[in-house]
Amino acid sequence: MDRFKEAHKETVVSTCYLLGIDRQVYYRSIQSKRQKQSVAQKVIALVQSVRISMPNLGTRKLYHILKTQLTALNIGRDKLFRILRANHLLIKPKRSYHVTTDSHHRFRKHKNLISTLEIKKPEQVWVSDITYTGNRKNPSYLALVTDAYSKKIVGYNVSNSLNASGSILALEMAIKNRKYKQKGLIHHSDRGLQYCSDDYQEKLKDNFIKPSMTEQYDPYENAIAERINGILKQEFGIAKHNVDLKLRIILIKNAIKIYNKKRPHWSNNMLTPIQMHQQNTLKPKRYKSKNLNNSNIVQV
Repeated sequence: MDRFKEAHKETVVSTCYLLGIDRQVYYRSIQSKRQKQSVAQKVIALVQSVRISMPNLGTRKLYHILKTQLTALNIGRDKLFRILRANHLLIKPKRSYHVTTDSHHRFRKHKNLISTLEIKKPEQVWVSDITYTGNRKNPSYLALVTDAYSKKIVGYNVSNSLNASGSILALEMAIKNRKYKQKGLIHHSDRGLQYCSDDYQEKLKDNFIKPSMTEQYDPYENAIAERINGILKQEFGIAKHNVDLKLRIILIKNAIKIYNKKRPHWSNNMLTPIQMHQQNTLKPKRYKSKNLNNSNIVQV
């Protein structure tokens, strides 16, 4: 073994001499490379510990969650991007679209009450939507009610049908969990049959909730709801697995729990939905819509 080490040492000395490289510089470069690899392995381990529960969480939110540990490793946001890119761990968003809105019906459609409204407190506006979470073999649909200020999912229901009953159950859950019951509340949705139905509108009326609906065929009119659908599908993979309805309900319940409690939102000043919902002083960050006129602003 000693002979092997000596032979290796002599080879390195000879190679360094031929290349005009200082031997100490050579060994320092090797040591530096090993240190960088060690740090990268620690960073990857930290990232994977978060992605166990949020498998497709983006790099900016990972940096926010892990900032204390990453700072101790002298890792900034740009370096985190480089490490994840080098190890093929950056998330590439995927888009999928499945029509769940049937607006060709006899029921009354309501005006859009929130197009120019400044949303500045929890339970000022709820947004509702339905998204497809199944496949041909096991179809299923997720009805959501989300607080527009905090992005907290306050009600949901998973069913194998697009009828109004699933949306009503999601609304009933939201009403039951309502925290600020004495304040005025607007319910905003698309013009789908489920939300225009007599039973759904009666439930809103009984609880003194004003109905508001999209007026154009433009996803930006219900941007918050569309965004939450995308997060659950792309980051949590709620529609990824071919499972029966019973297991799908469990998967979605766990995803919503993690989303509400752990996932920070840029629009929430990097607070989680529950943290944002528990206060009413922070002003949400907002993006201007490119598809609507300049007076319309959407929070995502």
